Amino acid sequence: MVKIVLGLLAGLVLFLYGVTHMSDGLRAIAGDRMKRILGRFTTNRFAGVLTGAIATTVLDSSSVTIVMVIAMVNAGVLTFVQSLGVIMGSNIGTTVSSQLIAFNVDEYAPLALLAGFVLHMMGKTERRKQIGSIVLGIGLIFFGLGQMGNAVEPLRDHRPVLDLLARLESPWLGVLIGAALTVLIQSSSATLGIVITLASQGLITLPAGIAVMLGAEIGTCADTLVATVGRSREAVRAGVFHLLFNITTVIAGVLFVEQFTRLALRISGGADVARQIANAHMLFNVLGVLVFIGATPLLARALLWLLPDSRAARRPVLEPSSVTT
Repeated sequence: MVKIVLGLLAGLVLFLYGVTHMSDGLRAIAGDRMKRILGRFTTNRFAGVLTGAIATTVLDSSSVTIVMVIAMVNAGVLTFVQSLGVIMGSNIGTTVSSQLIAFNVDEYAPLALLAGFVLHMMGKTERRKQIGSIVLGIGLIFFGLGQMGNAVEPLRDHRPVLDLLARLESPWLGVLIGAALTVLIQSSSATLGIVITLASQGLITLPAGIAVMLGAEIGTCADTLVATVGRSREAVRAGVFHLLFNITTVIAGVLFVEQFTRLALRISGGADVARQIANAHMLFNVLGVLVFIGATPLLARALLWLLPDSRAARRPVLEPSSVTT
């Protein structure tokens, strides 16, 4: 068991380091461009959702996208209302990584590691070095997933572990475990990577995977809430919206988990459980946006009421010429 745990931890470290390496490279190449896109293409809620989805796909992190949005709202580049669509879209963009993880291409990871290392070490320009960093990060992600898969393979015949994982089919327990794990490792992608890896080894069922996935949606809000500390009231509203939006959709997901599971099975056809979980992740976030995008103005007014401007911000400022002496 110690060997299994150490192998799992080693794979997780490689995965997280790969995510960091890839995200750093992507931000270096596309970070400033994404900021300009976020500021320009958020004229309405639908454009905001599309922009948030694209930015999160490119940056490979919903947390990075939303932290950027909070900083831009705090700086007055984006309004609080404009940020809502981007935040919802980021939830869709983050599902791309789970789709890629479900492809199970870890046997090709050494090729990506070699190519990324050569580009990063021998690139003559900074851009080539950053591209090498991205490719190296991708290789580390899939190599780490392969390591985790190999580590947990013996557990397929270990009844106590199988019984423990079966308990995750209880939706609220799965949500709690998923949220706690995501807060602990600071990555919803890593949580989904672990779940999909367990599913590929036959250790976790679709209902259990969905429950943990729902918890990860809540746990990922921790980073954005921390990013609101010391920010303007509008920036705080954006962070609180992310939390409330995710909590509301997760509660709906738990209440209708049986119907949602059947729908995920239907759209997945004969795919394996790993792909079913990845598809459920995408389906959940797309449905959440479709349900709430029409209510964006109402949600904005509710948050304005819940978190009103401070009295100092509401107090009218008198022009010098209007002050009588």
